[in-house]
Amino acid sequence: MKYGFVIDNRKCIGCHACTTACKSEHQVPVGVNRTWVKQVEKGEFPNTRRLFSVMRCNHCTDAPCVEICPVEALYFRDDGIVDFDKDRCIGCKSCMQACPYDALYIDPESHTAAKCNYCAHRIDVGLEPACVNVCPEEAIISGDMENPDSKIATLLARQQVKVRKAEKGTNPNLFYIDADELSLNPIATEKPRDGFWNSQGLGVGHFAKEAEKMAFSSGDIVSAVMEASGQIANSDEVAENGSAKSVDVLMGKGRRVYDAPDKGILWGWEVSAYVWTKAISAGAFLVPFLAWAFGFAEINSTAMWLGIGIGILFLSLTGILLVKDLDRPDRFLNVLLRPQWNSWLTKGGYAITAYGGLLTLLALTTWMEWTFLIAPLMWATGIVAVIVAVYTAFLFAQAKGRDFWQSPVLSIHMLLHSFLAGAAAFGIIALFIESGTNWLPFLKAILMIGLGINLGTMLIELTTTHSTEDAKRTVDMIVKGRYKNRFWGGVILLGNIIPFAILFFGGSSAMIIAIAGIIVLIGIYITEHIWVEAPQRLPLS
Repeated sequence: MKYGFVIDNRKCIGCHACTTACKSEHQVPVGVNRTWVKQVEKGEFPNTRRLFSVMRCNHCTDAPCVEICPVEALYFRDDGIVDFDKDRCIGCKSCMQACPYDALYIDPESHTAAKCNYCAHRIDVGLEPACVNVCPEEAIISGDMENPDSKIATLLARQQVKVRKAEKGTNPNLFYIDADELSLNPIATEKPRDGFWNSQGLGVGHFAKEAEKMAFSSGDIVSAVMEASGQIANSDEVAENGSAKSVDVLMGKGRRVYDAPDKGILWGWEVSAYVWTKAISAGAFLVPFLAWAFGFAEINSTAMWLGIGIGILFLSLTGILLVKDLDRPDRFLNVLLRPQWNSWLTKGGYAITAYGGLLTLLALTTWMEWTFLIAPLMWATGIVAVIVAVYTAFLFAQAKGRDFWQSPVLSIHMLLHSFLAGAAAFGIIALFIESGTNWLPFLKAILMIGLGINLGTMLIELTTTHSTEDAKRTVDMIVKGRYKNRFWGGVILLGNIIPFAILFFGGSSAMIIAIAGIIVLIGIYITEHIWVEAPQRLPLS
């Protein structure tokens, strides 16, 4: 048994009865939707057409939201329905990043994730979903796709159907008859600020403040999107051509006129900051561990204690930021007590806990002078520190809704940042403590080699041929669009070239290394902020 939906666009009249019925059935708050109708106007007068597309959860066979959820709040039923349990949800928003279809939202009242659950409570008593019952044209067909006698199975066998984003490999169970790419492809048209949803344009609940920050004039929107896609050189060209004409060019004679409100940036500064503090924490141990394990420099007791102390301090800050980002911080222990082991958020939570425990145990062992335990603890802590440094790359890879994060070098990117952050932190501290033999040259070498490899890694991330249009647009947004000034000025020049030049020409004094270290830490944060935020600017529905 496997339930699915067919949307027959030949019949849909865009009446929004399905949206209303869904809201009534599930008491969905204003501003968020489980089911909604997207309207796109296609063509140029007088040859025009209005397209209606019902949007909702696709109840995927290989649902990425289920895989990434750290607490099993999302799960598969035996009949193929992807259901959710709001009493387990911690509000981490990972499912929203993983869903390529923008089907999930944070309920502004319960602060937990929610979505279409196929009206599972109705299915259990032999009824059809509310949206199916209310549709006046029978444009929404539900049922068991594995039952050859069902209407949905017959339609799937006889009609040519399309799904949204088949390339994602989610095997969606929502099919469209007479679908139009202009309506199904989210980047074919841009979300307007002056449409029917204008009264909710600033979002509700969790997203209200963030959406308000994102609000800007329609001319700016056109400029940002067109610059990101490489269609114009700068915003002055938009002003000369006029926003209406530019929109027409951008959308290929298609215009989105009715849609759900924008959800804003889901992972904001807290996530950027947590990636940064995590890099410092892991690097604070990995740098002295590297010197100790391979004899690159003398590690005095002060440096070792500082490595442990900085690691614990910034690990604590990482935990605080992680909890702060949750919409249900009161449930943060669910990650450890009710784990879903396929999620890298769960694996990361346990890695962070293990790392903190090992650092504490290493401090106790050193204090008690149990020398026979120090070597095995050093190696164990070093291995876990590497996991802590890179696990976020695998978490981002599970966020299939954001193509730019699917980079195979993202783990190298994060490991490099940990070594750079650790060396930078020790370089600043070297101003105030006595250093061991070759310690300062060792820090300088890590910084210079790390900066060189870091530039190479970013070059690969940004110039390698990207397989999807979303990833290409994100790269364009970074290098020549919305983030270009921060990228070229803050990441490339300030974060990499300037500290490399300072180290190359300035020698190995504590002051030189400290100055370079401060600049490197600033550059790492700017980089992480862009890498986290930019992919979230692209629409998913």
